[in-house]
Amino acid sequence: MKKVLEKRKDIVFYIKLYPLPMHKGAYDKAKAIICENSLKLLEDAFEGKPLPKPKCETTAVDENIKLAGKLGITGTPAIILPDGGIVPGYKDADSLIQMIDKKP
Repeated sequence: MKKVLEKRKDIVFYIKLYPLPMHKGAYDKAKAIICENSLKLLEDAFEGKPLPKPKCETTAVDENIKLAGKLGITGTPAIILPDGGIVPGYKDADSLIQMIDKKP
């Protein structure tokens, strides 16, 4: 995402945290990030750093899990493009920009 944002200021990302059950502690990490509304905590999580316990009660993580189920998303990362297409897995910045720019 950072590389895309460095290249294109007209692209934004809306992040929905979707913790997979196979990742121990991911649910609480997602809650902590949402409670603090913290990009820093998100980056810490990606770097494998420990996160604080969630400081609030929120249903946002459960709502994200339900949404992923409705959309047929079973893994991360998953990218939903402006045209509604879903792209599973990692994509490099240039490939992602190309997909975003593709006209329907």
